[in-house]
Amino acid sequence: MQKQWQSHGPRRRPGPARRTWQPPRPPRLTAAREALRALLPAVPPRPTAKRVMDLTLGSALLLLAAPLLATAALVLAVRRGPAGALTRSTRIGADGRAFTLRSLRTRRLRLHVLSRLPHVVRGELSLVGPVPLAPGDVRGRPTGARDWRRELKPGLTGLAQIRHRSAMPWDEPDLLDRHYAEHHRPGLDLAILAEAVGAPLLRAARSLAGGGKADLSDTDHRLPGYRTVE
Repeated sequence: MQKQWQSHGPRRRPGPARRTWQPPRPPRLTAAREALRALLPAVPPRPTAKRVMDLTLGSALLLLAAPLLATAALVLAVRRGPAGALTRSTRIGADGRAFTLRSLRTRRLRLHVLSRLPHVVRGELSLVGPVPLAPGDVRGRPTGARDWRRELKPGLTGLAQIRHRSAMPWDEPDLLDRHYAEHHRPGLDLAILAEAVGAPLLRAARSLAGGGKADLSDTDHRLPGYRTVE
């Protein structure tokens, strides 16, 4: 028998199995930061100038008015019972969120307004803004493409509140609220607050002096730079 020879090349050793591609792993420090960030609460948005003014002035006014409000609440609780000292009503705030508005059941010295200062500190109300409306109020329905009532918090006072005694045809509350929503700024807020505080004091001083009520004119009734909303 003829022996058959076969040439064999160098034997190849089995290499390691090929690995599928995987994205590079982040450094350990980056992974630790991401894990820590997930455990921490979300960072609240930066407060606006309006919110800073509400929180600062609102807290100061609440601190100053606290003794008077506490005395009035005690007197009302003695006369009407604990449940009769406060009124509670549902109002619609910014972004359509509902909240319970609490006020002292008295209008002397405008204590019913001052008793709403805790809502300003909590962020449910603003010092200046549109009139707070109840759910289902027809004035809360959007009249155009822009629902401006949802953009702002209702106010402790506002253009509509300080102008409601005027008989001028252009002094409609909705018109004034819309004007404020489109042109509000810190300077306008301060002017409204000054008139809201100064007008009652001026009327009280005139009543003590025995003077009559002055008629409002079209000139002294408007705030500087006021214009009618079309």
